Amino acid sequence: MSKFGTRPLSVLLGLGAAAYTAWVLEVLVWTGLDPVRTYVSELAAADQPLGGLFRATDLLAGSLLFLGASWALVLTPRRPWLVAGWAGLVLFGGATVADSRLPLSCAPTVDPECAARETAGLVPATHTAHAWSSSLAMLGALTGIVALTVAARRYRQWTPLARCGPALVALELAATAWTLASVAAFQAGRGTCLLGAGQRSQVLLVAVWLAVLTWSVRREKLSP
Repeated sequence: MSKFGTRPLSVLLGLGAAAYTAWVLEVLVWTGLDPVRTYVSELAAADQPLGGLFRATDLLAGSLLFLGASWALVLTPRRPWLVAGWAGLVLFGGATVADSRLPLSCAPTVDPECAARETAGLVPATHTAHAWSSSLAMLGALTGIVALTVAARRYRQWTPLARCGPALVALELAATAWTLASVAAFQAGRGTCLLGAGQRSQVLLVAVWLAVLTWSVRREKLSP
């Protein structure tokens, strides 16, 4: 791809990665949610004071990443790891858009009444839909992270990603395992087990990997 293709792609990916880290604003503004214990998605819950802001940034991030990955998927050569990677990021972006339109109605990790209603199945259907869209988003992100990192090394392109990607993949898989274990513990009634810290590490590493991909694409071409 020429520089006229990589430039818009890097802009879309870079802005998408930045929007995807909007949750770090909780460091600067009071949200009432403990970042060590709560789901990131609870920031965007319908009953949260800044829920509208975080739903908007999720929508923006998902839209930018969906457009950027779709652009790359159309133009990339039909090499298996490249196609799988960009397709994964298309899924990630689209599912993140869906996430923003399917918010939780309340925050179950800090609201016992909300947790009880959720256990009893008395919350809106958006809770179940959100769980599915979040799972699909992370599946897409992991697919993209692994496949494009493999592509960078196998096809000898995107030098920054080829160098840093393997370490980021390992950290992302570890953070994902931590998050899944914490979710299972919470659903079993054994507390949150630092669920918020694990999930925030997970999504932060996705954003860092996207930033490395953006820099790699900006410096080089889409594919050889």
